[in-house]
Amino acid sequence: MPRLLSCDDSETYEIADCVDDLGDRGLDLQDEEGIAKGTRALRRLANNRTFLGDMLVSQLRDRHRQIGETTAYGPQAIVLSKMRGGCFLRANIWPSGRDACFQASGSKAFVYGVPHDHNFSFLTAGYLGPGYASDYYEYDYAETAGFIGEKPGLKFVERSALEEGKMMLYRAHRDIHSQLLPESMSVSLNVMHIHPAQGWFDQYGFELETGEITAVLNPTSTECFLRCAIGLGGDEALDLAEHFGRTHPSDRLRLASYEARALLLDDAEQVDALWGEAEGSGSAMLSGEAKARRYALEPAE
Repeated sequence: MPRLLSCDDSETYEIADCVDDLGDRGLDLQDEEGIAKGTRALRRLANNRTFLGDMLVSQLRDRHRQIGETTAYGPQAIVLSKMRGGCFLRANIWPSGRDACFQASGSKAFVYGVPHDHNFSFLTAGYLGPGYASDYYEYDYAETAGFIGEKPGLKFVERSALEEGKMMLYRAHRDIHSQLLPESMSVSLNVMHIHPAQGWFDQYGFELETGEITAVLNPTSTECFLRCAIGLGGDEALDLAEHFGRTHPSDRLRLASYEARALLLDDAEQVDALWGEAEGSGSAMLSGEAKARRYALEPAE
């Protein structure tokens, strides 16, 4: 499960103080010094019991006319700061089953009951309320190929809640959680650490009953561009797609190349031959995906 963090610091920060403490160089959440620095900054921000409410009241009063560079809103997440040194601050609102927003939008809109890992590490603190609960699991990312239907050996750890004052480090590619409704509306604060290369590392959805990977949750814009280029382009686009399919360092982009080229083929034997090439590509992920596509081509008995 995420690593529990302890910090008894009683100082109080405003958002700007927290950002300044994190600094221009940001944090390395693989490093104990970086974890300690981020934990202290987040604790001091969480000690401020009025900053978030004051900010929301101000924005509501001004009807969002004064929203500047440091605040942006989504249906659940509130971005509290600009990116600086690869880090930014965020607040998340977690409605309960009694709240109107949950009743209108349903559980999936708030990622409840959607088991997943993360392709980035981040710090979190329970800021308000009893907090969402989670069923926590762990797995070995390095031993996981990443194809849909793969069973990477999920290990259940515990069920616990992110109650007010609790602090944790979610570890990239290790901690899986399936979030559950809190008893009442809750809020968490995050120190997010973003690396430019993280988009090339997959984030997965899981089926807990079977232990299978069910989806890749972070498709990249490059995959979309490649599919569009293949669908709209000519021989040059196909040549590039074939090259990417054979040699690109991202298995996910190699898969996108095969998927897009398969859509251009009308003959089932040609499609099977293309996926046969993918199956023998030397990539465990691509091979696993190709086997499933070839199986789907077989006529029903």
